[in-house]
This record gives sequence, C-alpha cells and structure tokens, in this order.
Amino acid sequence: MKLWGGRFKTEEDSFMDKFNSSFNIDQRLWEQDIKGSIAHVSMLSKCHILSSDEAEKIIKALEQIHSEILNGTLLLEGEFEDIHSFLEYQVTQKAGAVGKKMHTARSRNDQVALDMKLYVKLSGQEVLKALKKLISTIEKKSNESSFPMPGYTHLQRAQIVTFKYHLMAYYEMLTRDMKRIENALSIMDTCPLGSCALAGTTYPIDREFTAAMLEFDAVQKNTMDSVSDRDYIIEMISAFSIIMMHLSRLSEEFIIFSTKEFDFIALSDAYSTGSSIMPQKKNPDSLELVRGKTGRLYGNLMGILTTMKALPLTYNKDMQEDKQYYFESLDTVIDCITIIEGVVSTLTVKSENMEKATKGGFLNATELADYLVKQGIAFRDAHSIVGQVVKHCEAKALEIDQLSLEELKAFSPHIKEDVYSYIEPSSILKQGTKPDML
Repeated sequence: MKLWGGRFKTEEDSFMDKFNSSFNIDQRLWEQDIKGSIAHVSMLSKCHILSSDEAEKIIKALEQIHSEILNGTLLLEGEFEDIHSFLEYQVTQKAGAVGKKMHTARSRNDQVALDMKLYVKLSGQEVLKALKKLISTIEKKSNESSFPMPGYTHLQRAQIVTFKYHLMAYYEMLTRDMKRIENALSIMDTCPLGSCALAGTTYPIDREFTAAMLEFDAVQKNTMDSVSDRDYIIEMISAFSIIMMHLSRLSEEFIIFSTKEFDFIALSDAYSTGSSIMPQKKNPDSLELVRGKTGRLYGNLMGILTTMKALPLTYNKDMQEDKQYYFESLDTVIDCITIIEGVVSTLTVKSENMEKATKGGFLNATELADYLVKQGIAFRDAHSIVGQVVKHCEAKALEIDQLSLEELKAFSPHIKEDVYSYIEPSSILKQGTKPDML
C-alpha cells in the first residue's frame, strides 16, 4: 500500500519500489506511530474536524492493532513502503472508510519526525538506565578495591594511586555522559506534530493539545525547521560516541592490565573466550569487541552529519537514513554498556601484584621533590636534585627509599631522617589530598 500515487501515470519500477521502502527499518517505530496517531485523532475530534464517532472508531482500531502486534497475532510484514502505510492500511481494514480520514491535517513529514522524537525520548531513558547500573557497579567495585597501584602517564609508571581511584575516573566520565544525554533529551523536548509537510495547515488544529497529550514540554514552533530537524539524532549519536570512547579506553586498560606482563586483574571466564589452536589462551574478546564497535558509532556519527550537511529546507528523502544510524548506534551502545557492567562486576583484582608494582619505577620521585620544597628549596631546583637521585639509583639498580640517609644527603644536605616517612610507598597515600584515593 502507498499513501500517494494519484498524479502518476505509470507504476513504480519494482526495484525502485524495494529501494524506496523503509518498512524493514522503521517498523521499529510502530508503537510510537500508534501513540502519535491516537493523539492526532483525539485532537481532530476536539477541534471538530472529525466527529467523535469517527474518532472513536479510528482510535479503537489503533488500540486493537496495538494489542494484536503485542500478542503476535498481527505481524509486521508485507509489501509496504513504511510503517505509516502499514498501520493506515490496518486501520482502514478494521474501521472501514473512516480510517482514510486519520491522516487529515498531517503529513508523513511531521508524522515520522514525531515518531522518531518519541522513540529517541524513550530509548534515551533506556541508555540512562544502563549507564546508571554500570556507574553503580563501578562504585561498588571501587569501594572494594582501595589497593595501591602505579598510576601512569605515557603508559610509564608515574605516581602511586589506588585501583579504587583509577576506577572512579570512569565513574566521573560516565556521570558526564549521563548529563549529556539528559541535556540532549531536554533540548529536543518539542513536538513537531501539526507541522504537516512544511507549512502547517489551514485546519484549525490545536498543537498544544497534542504536545501535552504526548508529554512534550512545548510545540516546535517553526514548521519548516520542525520537519527537517535531525539535530537531536546527531546529538544523541554524538553522546553515544563519547560513551563508547570512554568504554573503549576502559577496555584498553583492562586488556593491558589482564596481560601476564601486568597481571593486575583477571577477567571472568564468562566474559572471555579461548583459542582454536592454543589450549592455554584466555582472550579478552568482550573488551576487544567493545573497543572495535566504537569505530562503528564514530562512523554512524559521521554518516548522519554528512547526510545532513548540505540538505536544503525542508524534508528530503536522504533523511530516511537517519533511523538506521540511530537504531544501530542505540543497540550497540546499550550492548556495550551491558557487557562492561558484567566485566566490572565479575572482575578479580590482584592486589598483591598491583602493590608489588608500586615498588619499582621511582613512583615516589615527585614526593621526594615535594619534601625538598618543604625544606625551603625551590621546586625547579628540587626537581633537578631528584633527577640526579634517580640517575644514581638506576646505576645502582636501587629504588629511592632503598638509599641510605648518607647517600641521600650527598645530593642535598636538606634531606633528614624523616624523609623515609614521607617517601615510603606505604606512607605516600596518607599525605595531603592523597587520602581521597583510599
């Protein structure tokens, strides 16, 4: 069934018919399309554009279709151009000729814009729910993991931190991600219904009524912008891409930390795979897949940006591509959040190996420089002195806190016996702002 064709002389080419169809993709919007249609028909009745009897018949048919799709007696299949034509056909089958009045004062342009906004609003909440669970799991695992470990810059051992503090960095990142999604949902909370094709309608409709019924904060006023706006999809995919970047960074670190070279953590068997040839292998495929799928979201973001970059107002068929970009990005980000939550919750932390790693690599060098500053030495001079200490230690294959007091004094007479209580790895986390890491 097509919702157009009266002015055409010949049939559409069969391959063009298939090429033009979006039913296999936008059928996902069936529930939003029914919800929007019920609100639209209710408004038409309120404004006396349809009689109450006509509206009742159409709404009853829509509600019946909703129930039949849910219980599986009506399948989303057939030779339809899109979900809109499918549902309008079903309405006319159940309500009769009056079903043909359902589309009065409406275009597919504002209809699909409404469906997508309703879907994005709902699915955005699903992402927030998944993020909230992951954030809670990270916090729980962090509170169980106040173990000293090396902190890194340039992937070189730098200063002593704790695994708790390391994990809580991702807590902060993901909390920002939640705020981005909440902000995007707030910005997009305007209703496009009633914009029609691009220029509104000559019918005396009540757009505020439908906006309120569909739980939008306001009406999207400019009807040309309303039907051609895809900013909210771009913004949500952008937020999803940033989430994936954060998950990919965490995945990369967990992959590194689970190697025998580091051996800081062990992944659960539930989130690992093996090798078809090497019996001993335990591969972090869950994390590698998250890392790999990040590129797919980046591609979708660039895809929708490229699609929209030169489109004139208002609606263009190019915009049909927005759904596939969004649906795939949504599914991927939720799947990856779920996988990472499982990885974190089942993670084994090897605290002894972490603490052992803090004993090598001069992780207390900065603290020795700070100690010298407290003795009255300018920091730049202290930095130079400690650099000489490190060079000496490397030649002797010793750590700084393994040097005798006499050896340390050779570099600066300001060094006293209390230096050890300041630079020993076990005491570093008790000083200044560092107890926040515990």
